[in-house]
Amino acid sequence: MMATKLNSVLTVAGAILFAAALTIPIQANAAGKLVVVTSYPPDTTVTIGKAFEKATGIKTEMLKKKTTAGIKYLQATAANNTSDMFWASAPDAFEVLKGDGLLQKYKVKVKGIPQKVGSFPINDPEGYYKGFAASGYGIMWNTRYLKAKNLPVPTKWSDLEKSIYYGHVGMSAPSRSGTTHLTVETLLQGEGWEKGWAMWKSIAGNFKSVTARSFGVPDGVNSGQFGVGVVIDFFGLSSKASGFPVDFVYPKVTTLVPANIAIVKNAPNPKAASAFIEFLLSPTGQGLLLDKKIMRLPVNPKTYAKAPKGFPNPFKDKSIGSAVKFDLQLSKSRYNVINSLFDVMVTYRLSELRAATKAIQAAEKQLMGKSNAKAKKMIQQARALISKVPISATKASEKSFNKIFKKKRKKKSVKVTGRQAEFEQAWDTEVKANYAKAKALAIKAASML
Repeated sequence: MMATKLNSVLTVAGAILFAAALTIPIQANAAGKLVVVTSYPPDTTVTIGKAFEKATGIKTEMLKKKTTAGIKYLQATAANNTSDMFWASAPDAFEVLKGDGLLQKYKVKVKGIPQKVGSFPINDPEGYYKGFAASGYGIMWNTRYLKAKNLPVPTKWSDLEKSIYYGHVGMSAPSRSGTTHLTVETLLQGEGWEKGWAMWKSIAGNFKSVTARSFGVPDGVNSGQFGVGVVIDFFGLSSKASGFPVDFVYPKVTTLVPANIAIVKNAPNPKAASAFIEFLLSPTGQGLLLDKKIMRLPVNPKTYAKAPKGFPNPFKDKSIGSAVKFDLQLSKSRYNVINSLFDVMVTYRLSELRAATKAIQAAEKQLMGKSNAKAKKMIQQARALISKVPISATKASEKSFNKIFKKKRKKKSVKVTGRQAEFEQAWDTEVKANYAKAKALAIKAASML
């Protein structure tokens, strides 16, 4: 009888009929509860999870894991899978799982969802994962903090390279956050490999902190621990809607991609998982995305009629994400390498990077209004040393090379073995030496002014 009720819900055609049907209590096909592996914070998982349980009677368990950790968890438990769904923002993470054969196809029954948001397909063309919201990446700031510190409002990535923001910026590491990974990848694609990394390291030189989790960034901005944060849009929008003195902007060089959900291969409760997808895409589920604690961009254009004033609408504002045509396959091809590079060059050498950056900024300040070609050249050389990347974009995308980088270092003390350890050690040696040389050159240049 329970299975009959569930099937009746899943065969309803159309979002309105489905929303009405959700008032009928149903139960999971199997005795257990629906298990969702997700990177989303409790504000999202609890709000939507409770609404789903109330509408369907299906009990849910939100298994909280960072995106990269969620991928590795599903890979490790594939032989004896106990998870029903994977729910996260980063489409390249879903591509990794799809490539490993760990997702199963599902055809959405809800109507009214467009094929694309911006220039990006909302759903996986092969049917393995579905978009339920859109995500963009940008900058949030604490308005009171900026006023107190007499700092200008940053509106583009290059603003965060300026010396005035030294010690005022926070960001999480891409190895710890799938959304941060996408942010890093977006700038690399938008500006190119060499220039993109140079910008990231120039920005990172101004960091106050690299947070352990992605939501550590909005928490830091909200509390005034630091003034500016690099975040996915809903962190900034939800903080603002919740009354914090913050604001958010999409830089021109950003992308707009779907946040996704998928059914795991060999899911214990596939019918319950299907019901969850349909609920997320129903008018009720899409409306929940506008909750002030969530503030995600719905993929159903009709939902924006209920949005608060000033809320971004990517179906009307075509400028959001238009500057970067995000290449999902390129992102997938170098996913692990980029995470390792960022950790080696920034996360675990942040003190050295900050020191070199501070010395360069001091020398540049002393150079202003003066004519000293030798000192100027030395400062330029120092900048070049910081910007240097150990490998090329071509190398980073080599399939065999990417496979080497399987171990995620949650902290510097985590032991990495094999060829990954060899490469990371070589990179670290080079990066450490470059930062030291850059600092020495900047100090010497300053002494000449």
